[in-house]
Amino acid sequence: MKMNERIDLNCDLGEGGPNDAALLGCVTSANIACGVHAGSAEIMRRTMELAAAAGVGIGAHPGLADPAGMGRREVSLAAEDASDLVFAQVALMKIVAQETGLKLRHVKPHGALYNQAARDPALAQAVANAVRAVNPKLILFALAGSCQVEAALAAGLRVAREAFADRRYRADGTLVPRNQPGAVIEDPAQAAAQALRLVTEHKLTTIDGAELTIHADTLCVHGDSPNALKTLRAIRESLMKESVEIVMVAGASK
Repeated sequence: MKMNERIDLNCDLGEGGPNDAALLGCVTSANIACGVHAGSAEIMRRTMELAAAAGVGIGAHPGLADPAGMGRREVSLAAEDASDLVFAQVALMKIVAQETGLKLRHVKPHGALYNQAARDPALAQAVANAVRAVNPKLILFALAGSCQVEAALAAGLRVAREAFADRRYRADGTLVPRNQPGAVIEDPAQAAAQALRLVTEHKLTTIDGAELTIHADTLCVHGDSPNALKTLRAIRESLMKESVEIVMVAGASK
């Protein structure tokens, strides 16, 4: 391992899970649902306050208007509609943050919106443009190696390249769809091992046994997973044993 390796840990929160307060003790960035795929203005406010008290970076987590499917079902979405959807949610989160005396730091699209924008350049640009329209100083969290990273940089945003500790990958660098066996890593020890290898070697083994190189600035664990708290604690322990610094991400610019 190189000396002084560092990584941000992020988690999706404000989605109705029971462990948000405990999870905030394990992460450095929180992606808070904006009331469309999950959450509400009151949940946003309460989660922001908890995040601020824990010294955790506050982020908007905009998703598709599909609460029944938790925003994880893909839909056909025009670029203009995607831009409007993201802008409205991030702008609302910014207002709620300001009313609470806090500051929005980053944006991470949720679920199907995130995955579709990671492979569709038009959607990626729409998402980046919407974030920039709200505040060009916001950091956009984007799947490492995807066109969303390129779109964010092209739009003049800072970007945090993201990888997932609790998800399996395909050889092309995309996530295995949740409806396929093995898509989610449920064993905290396995997720911790994947996280450590991502940080120290910038590699992981895909679901079909291929070796994939990924350079990430932030690692995600899904807050609504049953073992999320155990997983984050295992990851932190594993990283700290190897002297990896767990710090709030700054994001990189072009």
